[in-house]
Amino acid sequence: MEIYTRSQLALRNGVDREEIWFAFKGIIYDVSDSFHWPRGFHYKHWSGQDLTEELADAPHGDWVFKRLKVVGKLEG
Repeated sequence: MEIYTRSQLALRNGVDREEIWFAFKGIIYDVSDSFHWPRGFHYKHWSGQDLTEELADAPHGDWVFKRLKVVGKLEG
């Protein structure tokens, strides 16, 4: 599995590049095709970053990530 830095992840925010990615628990997910992430934004969360701490209070469980495309791991 490819490893990406935080700087590389930050570019995948739907603005700087078309890809819309975020990390959760060290895994990077691609949500570019998801209608839940228009323009890299999902409720109060922005893509291109590690959302592990932010999603701790999400109204859904970790099971939701099984539906998403994994693109790599976050360095560190």
